[in-house]
Amino acid sequence: MIRPFHLAIPVSDLEKSRQFYQDILGCSLGRSSDSWIDFNFFNHQLVIHQSNSIQEKEYSSVDGHDVPIPHFGVILHWAQWHKFFNRVKDQIEFVIEPYIRFKGQTGEQATMFFLDPDKNALEFKTFKNENMIFNK
Repeated sequence: MIRPFHLAIPVSDLEKSRQFYQDILGCSLGRSSDSWIDFNFFNHQLVIHQSNSIQEKEYSSVDGHDVPIPHFGVILHWAQWHKFFNRVKDQIEFVIEPYIRFKGQTGEQATMFFLDPDKNALEFKTFKNENMIFNK
């Protein structure tokens, strides 16, 4: 069994970010204070922290797309990824529209990128063959 990861990210507006992660992405709330909120982010712990210092993002070319860095996300099961996409597609603006990356190659995957209200980049991906996640 994979252990949950913990990730803490800065946000400029705690309430606006809470609405995004809870209402749009469907993450359930955990503990909170006036300056941070815990979420169940697909069975991992994501904490948003109120911050006055949000940094600009950089980009890296991957498979012909400008991928925002840093970014985070989860690898969903194939059907779960499509269900998630259908739930969020009309509520978010994609940085990279959903597509099949590395088509016909080792590591072929469906992926999509979008930003939270503070431009923290998220990637959601899936592999038809999960044995390809770490293959070269």
